[in-house]
Amino acid sequence: MRRTVVGVMGGTEADEATAAVAFAAGKAIAEQGWVLLSGGRPGGVMQASVAGAHAGGGLTLGILYGDDRDDAAEGLDLVIPTGMGAARNVVNILASDVVVACRGTGGTLSEIALALRFGRPVVLLDFDPGAAFLDQCAAQGRWSLAGDVPTAIAQVSSFLRELGRA
Repeated sequence: MRRTVVGVMGGTEADEATAAVAFAAGKAIAEQGWVLLSGGRPGGVMQASVAGAHAGGGLTLGILYGDDRDDAAEGLDLVIPTGMGAARNVVNILASDVVVACRGTGGTLSEIALALRFGRPVVLLDFDPGAAFLDQCAAQGRWSLAGDVPTAIAQVSSFLRELGRA
């Protein structure tokens, strides 16, 4: 059976609190035995979630914006340079069973919209872009809000059970 992949999306830049949440999410994902997928950049939510998963002994995968393998978050196990720019967001979403979205800006919002468009469940971790936006995007997908990491992991687990992936 293939491994479960949980994508963690969020900003290239993150304040201390957001980075701490992303680190804890990455660690919890690894402790569940899930693969952590990120945009793989060496900063913000991407670096923090990868560091957390690495600390938790998990497998990490980075789908890079550019074509330089060396422009990747430290601790990534698998690095896939795409040279696709923001178009790589589609790969991030389609390769994920469930998406966890931390605080971010336009790129993160595009990943949330794509996930909902392609029917991937989204757990918004300490991030609420607004029900109007989410419901407009959610023609095929489902979303939930989580104020902390344990709640987010429980919601990811619930979505995975619904998908027959638990």
